Amino acid sequence: MNVLDQVRNAIYSAIVESGRVPKLAPLSHRLGLDERSVADACRALADAHVIVLQPGSLDIIWAPPFSAVPTPFRVATATASWYAPCAWDAFGIPAALTQDADIEARCGWSDEPIACGVTAGRAHGDGVIHLLVPAAHFWDDIGFT
Repeated sequence: MNVLDQVRNAIYSAIVESGRVPKLAPLSHRLGLDERSVADACRALADAHVIVLQPGSLDIIWAPPFSAVPTPFRVATATASWYAPCAWDAFGIPAALTQDADIEARCGWSDEPIACGVTAGRAHGDGVIHLLVPAAHFWDDIGFT
């Protein structure tokens, strides 16, 4: 397996296992790789739109569908919970994990809670996801999208 795949897999494994996005030094140590190689891989993953780095650093803010920072979208399975960057990704977490999940979400307009989730692979709830940006332009400004 190449370094890029090792780093990507280690990032996602750490998030699923611990609920936290790994920092560069522990990630390098976990993989037995030098920090420069891991840093280069993180930049390449960001350039490929696999992860999102905090501006001006190598700290991972999002590894979609997971968020390293609290958001209005909390996803809970029977064993753990994670934040998602957006409503769309909140449904991506149970899909990626192939697990049922309850999603705590808030309306972007009214801030009202929206009960929703995934059971047996099917979404449920009364919410509607409204995308202001066409999918082809999500990565033009992923933080806004």
